[in-house]
Amino acid sequence: MVVRGPLIRIRYTSISLPDTLTTLVPGKVEKGETGWSALPAECPSEEQISLVDGAGITSGTRIYTDGSKTEKGVGAAFCVWSGQNIVYRWLAKLKDYNTVFQAELLALKHAADHATSLPHQPITILVDIQASVQAVANPKSINTTAREIYKSLITNKHIHISWIKAHVGYDGNEEAYRLAKEAAESDRNLLSVKAPISFLKSIFKKKMTEDWQSDWEDEDTGRSTFNLLSRVSTQLCYWKREKILFFTGHGPFPSYLKRFNLATTENCLCGNTNGTPLHYATECILTASLHMTKPAQQHELIWFRNVASNKGSRLKIQRLLHRLNDFQQRFRIIP
Repeated sequence: MVVRGPLIRIRYTSISLPDTLTTLVPGKVEKGETGWSALPAECPSEEQISLVDGAGITSGTRIYTDGSKTEKGVGAAFCVWSGQNIVYRWLAKLKDYNTVFQAELLALKHAADHATSLPHQPITILVDIQASVQAVANPKSINTTAREIYKSLITNKHIHISWIKAHVGYDGNEEAYRLAKEAAESDRNLLSVKAPISFLKSIFKKKMTEDWQSDWEDEDTGRSTFNLLSRVSTQLCYWKREKILFFTGHGPFPSYLKRFNLATTENCLCGNTNGTPLHYATECILTASLHMTKPAQQHELIWFRNVASNKGSRLKIQRLLHRLNDFQQRFRIIP
């Protein structure tokens, strides 16, 4: 929810980004479209868009498209085949924050535009990503590029789009892939395509995590937990209740209960001056069968970290807390 609110406001109301983020995101970000691409009565024919493997299409003009993303960049490309010969090639390099899906749709858009410039004849555009074909076929797609292709198909009934299996040896598909990869790894000028919402989300998440980490490091409270979990994360830490009580010290320990007048003293019943988690885990006679080796004072932090990361030790801690809960009445004031 921390991220979703600002994203919705920026996406739909076009408000300015906070000053701390303006240097991190590109000037233009994709906006989701709403409503219908065209009137329901004005739509491509059922034959124009197909999710059936179009490998059997070998006659007429075929245009193969592809997108690629490598460590060196993002590329989009298409090649035009007539018979067994390539008669035209197109490729472009996108910015690093653009996605493969954007590259795929961009290649498809340029292929459709090129097809409209050719002599009027049956033309098939072959795409190896079903998601791209589905986006184009959706009359209520939120993607602007997909909508433009959809409208182009309405006015150009001789252009068809078909899915094709990727990397199974089809010459046209392999050539389109090679061109897209070549574009991605080239030094050519970058084509300006709006940044995807996913990139904006990653920027927000990164900034939120950095601020959270800074606050966690500067806090005065929760230091016992910080010593074990010094890095913040959105991933859940699957600790059972007994482990949380032990490692935070917020459990049935006299050292903790005394603070809330739930025990008359912070001393352990065994006579030790301080009933701490470490005392019960290493030396108390009430828990002798569950003892672990007591660390030297200067090594206590390392000891807690090792126990927290060891499955066998964590299981022993669970049994330790169950034992202490059995003696819980001894740590409370009797009315």
